[in-house]
Amino acid sequence: MRNIRVSLLSLALLAPVCTRAQSDKLNKYGNPARITPAPTTAAITAHDLQVRLYQFSDDSMQGRQVGRIGNMKGTAYIASEVKRLGLQPAGDNGTYFQVLPYHLHSFTNHSRLTVNGNPLTWQQDWVAVAGARAPRPISTADVIFGGTTGDTTTQISAAQANGKFVVLLPAPPQAAPAGGRGGGGRGGFGGPSRFAGAAAVATVDLDALTPAQRAAINVPTVATQSAAGGRGGAGRGGRGGAAPAPVDSLTILHQQIDALAPAAAIRLTRATAAQLFGRASIDGITPGIAGGSVTASLDFIETPSEWARNVVAVIPGSDPVLKHEYVAIGAHNDHIGMNTPVDHDSLKAFNDARNKRLIANNMLQLTPEQLATIHVNMDSIRKLFPKARLDSISNGADDDGSGSMGVLEIAEAIQAMKVKPKRSILFVWHTGEEAGLVGSNFYTHNPTLPIDSIVTQINIDMIGRGRAEDLPGGGPDYLGVVGSFFDSKDLGETVAGVNKKRAKPLDLDYRYDTTLTWSGYNNIYGRSDHYNYALQGVPIAFFFTGLHGDYHQRTDEAEFIDYPHYAKITNYLRDVTVEVANGPRPRMNGSHPAKPPKPVVP
Repeated sequence: MRNIRVSLLSLALLAPVCTRAQSDKLNKYGNPARITPAPTTAAITAHDLQVRLYQFSDDSMQGRQVGRIGNMKGTAYIASEVKRLGLQPAGDNGTYFQVLPYHLHSFTNHSRLTVNGNPLTWQQDWVAVAGARAPRPISTADVIFGGTTGDTTTQISAAQANGKFVVLLPAPPQAAPAGGRGGGGRGGFGGPSRFAGAAAVATVDLDALTPAQRAAINVPTVATQSAAGGRGGAGRGGRGGAAPAPVDSLTILHQQIDALAPAAAIRLTRATAAQLFGRASIDGITPGIAGGSVTASLDFIETPSEWARNVVAVIPGSDPVLKHEYVAIGAHNDHIGMNTPVDHDSLKAFNDARNKRLIANNMLQLTPEQLATIHVNMDSIRKLFPKARLDSISNGADDDGSGSMGVLEIAEAIQAMKVKPKRSILFVWHTGEEAGLVGSNFYTHNPTLPIDSIVTQINIDMIGRGRAEDLPGGGPDYLGVVGSFFDSKDLGETVAGVNKKRAKPLDLDYRYDTTLTWSGYNNIYGRSDHYNYALQGVPIAFFFTGLHGDYHQRTDEAEFIDYPHYAKITNYLRDVTVEVANGPRPRMNGSHPAKPPKPVVP
């Protein structure tokens, strides 16, 4: 589930990336910290879901964030499973993958830089840091000392920086980057608007880095969308903080040029900086001091990345006519990756206490004063765990490991049917939901089969929790349903009808179809991947078990999932999928099937 707000609870943590040690004891839900991988069966069982989810949300997946290697790891697991099960590939070029236009950017060691015609040595004296686009050329640019990073009171003006090779001292140590990349490797550049017109911005912060750290600056760790693929998903929250509109067309033109070919970001040693100014040392240098002349040839490369991809597979239908129509079922394969390490156990205790108070407050946002009354009993925690168990990975077991593995179990169950459903079943594990629904946006605008052949899209996002301690009305049979009646009364009635046939029906919660005052639940309909199918006129039904205290936290882990409840829901959703695949095509409200005249571009 894509969050519409970004919040970070900091609870004392100083280490770089690390993960907590795990205990093999069962927790209060009867779940261990780890499970050994094992074969799964055609039946959808709590055990099979547990086996799958512990693998998919393991620390080794690094939070599966789109544009990072963890996303490739997660999608590789899904693809290997659907291949083993015998589903037909329906991605690009006969594969199970639809790769989004994400690219890795870096500079090679063929990059060159000279001062007054004297060459400087790559990585020994200087390093260039790649951004999303190739930087503007640097040809006989005059060197000028610009001041200190982040301190606008010491910096030169935009007019002084325009066209120059601007050198900056790093921010004070407490604000300086701690690792080799330094917050993406940009060093002190950080994008001050007054330096947008500079030829380059060079920060004097390379001395503290080892040779390995200097080399790592140009080993990409994040892939970014190309301009062609960057529409962004529907349903995004407001951007906020926008700069005032330019007052004239010339200003607009300059801003567009700066965005297309930004100033180069350079990192220097102190000795190199002194050489730029023809001095023995940069101690005592003042803003505005001029130096030599710099020319550079920066070898910027952009390579396609597989760190952002949808997984797409099909089970062909059994009816010779209806097999050309599809029931789509999907979940999102990504989560939010890694962040600052935290004490896992104190964070979990805080999240549980906060959520308990949130439920008592009818899910209305807690005030700062209410939050301040929450106190974690660290003495009891330390009796169980004498040392802090640091955790840096947001594993996304429920969001949306539960949906992804539920869809995989449904695929295994349907593939094992002797007589397949009449319509074909299209399985899509979308990437980048957390980044703005980008995977579903890309698929619905670049479908691997005709979009008007999709009769329904069933979206599953967070179906692993829903206990009474998670949200009001929660329990062992709870299931939230969103949008099933919005576009198609037929689909809504099918969703309800399949539930009534169960020996013990689930408690379907339709409250999310109306405006809720609950904080965090605004516009649920527009916050997951089904929305992009709805924009194309496809009837949708979205299923989830609500938000909880571990939502978008490092504590959203497989050991806290309610597996019996999870299995009930997954079995029900398999039945819904099969029922739609065998029944009449759901009509849009207004009697016509979902068949838009052309794709709707958001």
